[in-house]
Amino acid sequence: MTTHRERIQACLNGESIDRTPIALWRHFPNEDQNPESLAAATIKFQQTYDFDIVKVTPASSFAVKDWGVEDEWRNNPEGSRDYIKHVINEPGDWEALKPLDPSAPHLAAELECLKQICREAGKDTPVIQTIFNPMSQAKNLAGNKLLLEHIRKHPDAVLKGLDTIATTTMKFIEAARDAGVDGIFYAVQHAQGSMMDIEEYKFLVLPVDQKTLQPAEDLWCNMLHLHGRDVYFSLLRLMNFQIVNWHDRESYPSLAEAQSFFRGVVCGGISQDTLHSGNPDQVRKEAQDAINQTNGRKFILGTGCVVYYESPHENIMAARKSVDPPHHSGEG
Repeated sequence: MTTHRERIQACLNGESIDRTPIALWRHFPNEDQNPESLAAATIKFQQTYDFDIVKVTPASSFAVKDWGVEDEWRNNPEGSRDYIKHVINEPGDWEALKPLDPSAPHLAAELECLKQICREAGKDTPVIQTIFNPMSQAKNLAGNKLLLEHIRKHPDAVLKGLDTIATTTMKFIEAARDAGVDGIFYAVQHAQGSMMDIEEYKFLVLPVDQKTLQPAEDLWCNMLHLHGRDVYFSLLRLMNFQIVNWHDRESYPSLAEAQSFFRGVVCGGISQDTLHSGNPDQVRKEAQDAINQTNGRKFILGTGCVVYYESPHENIMAARKSVDPPHHSGEG
């Protein structure tokens, strides 16, 4: 039997494997307010579907609550929470931000959750922790509109804040590494045309990303998530990731196009909407098309982002079973 770890490692190396790897993940909007319940929900999800990677998906606020933001659950279909209190109001607030230690209450709770998941998942299944890049965290501290306004009018102040967030995030990644993760899932939300110009991103944000990622350099299973519809896929060349995930069904490039200029592993193939509102046949069809596009090499079947939290069990199971080799009955 090939273990999940062996299968993902063979996939990263471009070797032939027993079946296409699959990884799906979701938010747990009720359980994610407590480390024990999030760990239990994550493990139960894994035990139900037996994916090749366990991706730990806390509420995005875990990274910023210790600075004082507040959020609440308002039935977003993705399972994400809405921010109801921001802590950055004036440009000077960025400069007043102080670095957090991983022992800060909400960061420490996430590390506790992570340790439990790594213990339960065992050595044979890779575990990756979600890390929101400093710009995404800054958006949650200020609100996106104010963040972009400050970046254009007071870039030096924002850069000072981003540096503080980067320092905090680096320490958290080090602590996650010590807790036993195999990699990080690095979520980038501003590398898209509707948010920022690519040159602006490269000049202001990329150096902060490169700094933040230093403690993850020696991890073997890092995944970059480019969020949005018109993403700057070329940024991949300027960061060091083994796997990339993006909304390939809704946005350029397709899986096949991506493989022509990225040497690592591509993850995707099934649309969030198909998993949520489609039927098992449609899920299987998208899965098969994705496997055909990539010839099943250097490819992990997934979706462009999180699985909507109310997606039907039958659809998720159809995705999972779509990678199983066909069973042949005995002698015939």
